[in-house]
Amino acid sequence: MGDVPVEMSRERFEELVGDALDEVPEELLTLMSNVVILVEDDPPPGEPELLGLYEGHALTERGWDYSGVLPDRILIYRRPILRICDSDEDVVDEVAVTVVHEIAHHFGIDDDRLHELGWG
Repeated sequence: MGDVPVEMSRERFEELVGDALDEVPEELLTLMSNVVILVEDDPPPGEPELLGLYEGHALTERGWDYSGVLPDRILIYRRPILRICDSDEDVVDEVAVTVVHEIAHHFGIDDDRLHELGWG
């Protein structure tokens, strides 16, 4: 999928995702329900610039009949993030923004509102 300006092991990248999660207020983390956060190297075919993806049912869409479903997934894509960053510091910042962006989708916040808030 092309060279990346910043070289970073998957393990280090996963640590940065963990660090970003550590910065999310505990009050929000405790409200998250039935969701897993995963690191993948590459996004789905045809979407090479996708940095992250939320798959599932936002908390705002869950009704009384929400049960027995697989966990929602937040996917953070390593190679696209490394491709758009020029330094390790840029990667730290972009991972944090991407993690917050995808968590916001879990809470039902759409892309337009995230861009208004500066988390686009």
